[in-house]
Amino acid sequence: MELARIRAGGQTTIPKRVREAANLNAGDTLLFEVHGNCLVVRKMSPVDDAYLYGLSLTLDEWNSLEDEEAWRDL
Repeated sequence: MELARIRAGGQTTIPKRVREAANLNAGDTLLFEVHGNCLVVRKMSPVDDAYLYGLSLTLDEWNSLEDEEAWRDL
């Protein structure tokens, strides 16, 4: 088990042993999931990135300034 403290700006440092065990490197993208009071953090794979990009292309109908304004406070 490793511990890390969250700073005022919401930033934290992933302990070196955790980075090494998870093969995390500078520039990697992390996914965050919340399940109740548990936080799951995982490294995003290139497949995930391609999937999310493709998904975003199919959702253009909801990608407008009007939609952004309507849903901003949710």
